[in-house]
Amino acid sequence: MGLFSTPAKVYKPAAEVDLGPDSGEHYISPNVKAPRVAGFLVKMLAWVLEIPILGWIVLSVLKRDNLIYKLVSDAEIPEPPLFTATHTWQAAIPEQQVSVTEPGLSPAERVQAAVACIPADLEPPAAALADGPSFRRWTVRDFHRAYSSGQTTPVMVARRFLAAVEECSGPDLNMGLFISCDPGDVLRQADDSTRRYQQGAPLSAMDGVLVAVKDEIDCLPYPTTGGTRWLGSARRCVADAACVAQLRTCGAVMAGKANMHELGAGTSGINPHHGSTRNPYNVGRVSGGSSGGSAAAVCAGLCPVALGADGGGSVRMPAALCGVVGFKPTAGRLSNSGLLPLNWTVGMPGILAATVEDTLIAYAAIADQSKPSPLQQPELNLPMLTCTRSMPNIRLAKYAKWFDDSSEDIRSLCGKALQMLRTHYGWESVDVTVPEIEEMRLAHYVTMGSECTASLAKYLDNMDRSEIGWDVRIALSAYGSFSSRDYLNSQRLRCRQMYFHEKIFETADAIVTPMTGVTAYALQDDALSTGELDYINGAALVRYSIAGNFLGLPAITVPVGYDRGGLPVGLQFIGRPWSEAMLLHLAYALQEACGKEHRKKPKVHYDLLRKQ
Repeated sequence: MGLFSTPAKVYKPAAEVDLGPDSGEHYISPNVKAPRVAGFLVKMLAWVLEIPILGWIVLSVLKRDNLIYKLVSDAEIPEPPLFTATHTWQAAIPEQQVSVTEPGLSPAERVQAAVACIPADLEPPAAALADGPSFRRWTVRDFHRAYSSGQTTPVMVARRFLAAVEECSGPDLNMGLFISCDPGDVLRQADDSTRRYQQGAPLSAMDGVLVAVKDEIDCLPYPTTGGTRWLGSARRCVADAACVAQLRTCGAVMAGKANMHELGAGTSGINPHHGSTRNPYNVGRVSGGSSGGSAAAVCAGLCPVALGADGGGSVRMPAALCGVVGFKPTAGRLSNSGLLPLNWTVGMPGILAATVEDTLIAYAAIADQSKPSPLQQPELNLPMLTCTRSMPNIRLAKYAKWFDDSSEDIRSLCGKALQMLRTHYGWESVDVTVPEIEEMRLAHYVTMGSECTASLAKYLDNMDRSEIGWDVRIALSAYGSFSSRDYLNSQRLRCRQMYFHEKIFETADAIVTPMTGVTAYALQDDALSTGELDYINGAALVRYSIAGNFLGLPAITVPVGYDRGGLPVGLQFIGRPWSEAMLLHLAYALQEACGKEHRKKPKVHYDLLRKQ
């Protein structure tokens, strides 16, 4: 036991833990003991933590007060460590109402198969961008129809996009959506796409569709900065990431590198180097992180689809704060090739999109089908959204104490969304207990932080720390304080959580939660140049995110309404391994049941299919 430790928790074997609704399990709501600091106070704390002895003392106190010693470091855990959240394909449960794709299909052919699974549009496009309940964002199919009919061209849309990026990057809005955007490259891609449409030979429904790429994912001709001002030159980008390459073969136009929280080490989207990403629903609020630029770009209508990376809710959480769909498939479903290796065992690419239908199309394009053997290759099922209403009875696991640990507005809206699913589809909620949620959050934090510092060590050991943002310097000091015992005990807790979730999925099809515990909070001026430490809001934002990453489970969030301040709220479904098709069915059902009643136009929004 360390000098600053408290009596450690002794865990009983996972098989002896009661998962029933009346288990008596003590739910620990995160009681984060760290004040919000920004500006000069952030600088002071960073300096203190980097002083060898004094920094160790301060970090030890913080880890003690936030229960890391008690629940992780010094805990007695009977299970062996589980180092990766991998899942065998043979254990997958057959899905209902799906179209099974052949392994050898190209990304463009998979996009065609996905489009065939989507119901025809019933809402007239002329109403798409009106104010009030009829508002909706333009979708992939809207752009494809407009290009195919000659209503507009990819070049015309690209020019409107570039003008919009210039406007929202200017001093009046200062939205901070993109780190880099090369107009010449965007127009070159759009010109190629325009010629294909003129020749009657578009590559797919995504031909000419703009896609923003988080600056954690390799995409030529841009450097991959990870939100820093130094990593792009230290690590050269020499090829497209696998997911970017697949989108290119579908004709998609890579729109530039979207802004992100530096090194993914935060939840706000505040970046002192490249500008802080603002929420299009309220520019005085955060977008969330770390894929905030991708979420805000989709929200603002600059693209119907964006790529993000999700190591701790970094796709789903900003998607919820910005009122769009966020999707993280099963670990291994998408290739990590070309993704910055910030956290090997918990991070992967993800999709942010205007609608569930667009999410499906993008997912079909970038699913990894490159495994050499059918035994290694997960079967790719695409949900037939035309048949969602025919889905058999779905059982949604709900842990009431956890579900209700959110703001009053979020709790109310998510509860109403579940009731609408019961009313429209007859799907039922099943009360369960998900044990040791706070323990899982802390174990994930130790894992993510340890892997981040190990991955970046070859750079960090030989660089001037002044190149790094103040808030990230503090995060890196915390990450570097974790020991091998901390990491190993975290993997033992991963093993326990894997067991708990496998048992829950024996009786339920998915776990349902709010996506965040709070809506987008205020973006304060004192944080713009230094970043901030706001672990209380940060813990609330990631409260429901961790299982998807720590356990490699697929998860999706869908907007269900707005709080009293007009800020978006999202509901999340967490599924069994390889159950992406079922999750997309659930998300589509939720979108159809309540999404159309909750459409508000963001305060910052661009219509790329019409002249502004």
